[in-house]
Amino acid sequence: MTALDTHRLRAADALDVARAENRAALIGYLPVGYPDLAGSIEAARVLIDHGADMIELGLPYSDPVMDGPVIQKAASAALRGGVRTRHVLEAVEALSGRGAAILVMSYWNPVLAYGPNAFARDLAAAGGAGVITPDLIPDEGADWIAASEEHGVDRVFLVAPSSPPDRLAHVVSHTRGFVYAASTMGVTGTRASVSAATEGLVARTREAGAENVCVGLGVSNGEQASQVGAYADGVIVGSAFVRALLDHEGDAPAARTALATVTDDLRAGVERSRTRQ
Repeated sequence: MTALDTHRLRAADALDVARAENRAALIGYLPVGYPDLAGSIEAARVLIDHGADMIELGLPYSDPVMDGPVIQKAASAALRGGVRTRHVLEAVEALSGRGAAILVMSYWNPVLAYGPNAFARDLAAAGGAGVITPDLIPDEGADWIAASEEHGVDRVFLVAPSSPPDRLAHVVSHTRGFVYAASTMGVTGTRASVSAATEGLVARTREAGAENVCVGLGVSNGEQASQVGAYADGVIVGSAFVRALLDHEGDAPAARTALATVTDDLRAGVERSRTRQ
């Protein structure tokens, strides 16, 4: 363990803080490199300063099968701008130490190309908490499991409403940090409501042994965050933040203001989430 590990904020640390405050954690996703590298780092700082407990930094990828059109548009622009894996690690380092756990959301191929052990090593050195791998299942992740164990990096795997009990138990046993409960079987994006099956999925995942279960896909406003936060340990929001950036492309001050407004609404939602119970 390096000296940095003694103060590197992990996902469970951030969730514990929220739990002690009797609320769900707010987890915000932003793609690195949109509108550019510096702009994406500044956008993440806005989220942290307005109450995000965790940041998921998206590693732009050319075949984003789980991303909806909003995130795809921003990530494609980042790729055209030349953003690569090393820039994501730079963003992690720039954001670590601000009071939020910093994770990377990445499809498996970029991590594989970088080298699983090297990626875990460099992420930990940059102050990162862990990695969410939406297209990697534990059965095919032996190299990543070993690398993340060696370097003390959280590894977040996904469960879905269709996951049977034995599958849930298998995923839970290989996950570190939190289990990502996908509220739908579709791609990311804002929705008018979050699937009614989500609460049952969270309950079944806890029954399978998960200590922390966070819900993503579909949450876009404070009322939805309040609903989901009543039963989940963390509420994951992506498209609503990215939409705020896209809607104010070319106007950085307006984009920051829009991000702050969205974050304030979502933070207020998770803060009142447990009063619903």
